Amino acid sequence: MKFSTIFVAAAAQVASAHYFFETNVINGAAQTPGKYVRDTTRQTKYNPIKFSSNPAGDIRDGSYADGPDIRCNQGAFSNAGRTEVLTVNAGSEVTAKLAYGAKMEHPGPGFVYMSRAPGDNVKAYDGSGDWFKIFEEGVCNQGADFTRDAWCTWGRDTITAKIPDNTPNGEYLVRFEHIGIHRSHVNQPEHYTSCLQVKVQNGGNGSPSPTFKLPGGYKDSDPYAKFSIYGGYKNFPMPGPAVWNGAGNGGGGGEPSNPGNGGGCSAMYGQCGGNGWGGAKCCSAGSCQVVNEWYHQCV
Repeated sequence: MKFSTIFVAAAAQVASAHYFFETNVINGAAQTPGKYVRDTTRQTKYNPIKFSSNPAGDIRDGSYADGPDIRCNQGAFSNAGRTEVLTVNAGSEVTAKLAYGAKMEHPGPGFVYMSRAPGDNVKAYDGSGDWFKIFEEGVCNQGADFTRDAWCTWGRDTITAKIPDNTPNGEYLVRFEHIGIHRSHVNQPEHYTSCLQVKVQNGGNGSPSPTFKLPGGYKDSDPYAKFSIYGGYKNFPMPGPAVWNGAGNGGGGGEPSNPGNGGGCSAMYGQCGGNGWGGAKCCSAGSCQVVNEWYHQCV
C-alpha cells in the first residue's frame, strides 16, 4: 500500500509531544511553577486548545479556542488570586518556559500579548478586556524544513518578548502562546497558552493598539487556521492584530513586514493596511490582500 508524502508527514507531526507554559525565567533562573504564571486546572495540562468546530474526538478537556479558555488556559482565572505579581520595568524582557523539559516541536508561530487589568488589579482580572500584541515570530529560515526547523520556535522551550518602552504603568496579563499548525491543513490548529501577571513600572504614555478580544479574535475561518505547511515554504498569514509599535498606532505585524521603498509603498510580503495601521497602503510589488481585520499584506 502506498501513502502520500503529505499523509506520512502529517501523521508524524500528530505523534509529537504536546506541552504547556508553566513558569517564567528571571535572570536565567526558572521561577517556581505557578508563582507568577497562572496555573491551569486542566486534567491533562499539556493538551492543546482547539476550535469547537473541530471533531468532538479531537477536543481535549472541553477547552475551545473560541471560548474563554483561549485567554490564559482552562481554570487559570481561578488561580489568579494565589498567583504573585511580578514587577517589571518597561523596556525589559519577560520570558515564559515550558514544563517538564519539553520543547516546542510542532511547526508554528509564537506570540506575546498584553492586556491591562481594570483598576490595575490583575489578580481580579479575567482577561475579558482588550489585548494588544507586543511580539510575534514565524519563520527564521526559509531554506530549512518548513514542517520543522524553519520555524523560529522549533526545538526551544521558551518565548521571550520585550515590554515596550512606552507601555503605561499598571498591572497587566502577559499572554504567551505557541500555535501548532501541523493540522491546520484540516482546519485544526493547536493553541498552547498561559498568562504571566505583571506590574509595569518606569513606563511611558503610549496608546497600545490595535487591540482585539479573546475569545473572538481568532476564528476557524481565519487563513492561519486553514494553512498547510506541506509542499515547501510559503508566506504565513499571522493571526491577531499587528504588533504594537510602542507609540499611538499599531505597527509591524505579519511575516515578514518590512516597509518598501518603491515610492513609499510596502514591499512584497509587507503590511499594506488593516485596522490601526498607519503605514503605506500601497504595494511596490504584488497587490494588497486582506489577511484579517488588522493585517493586509502585499502578495
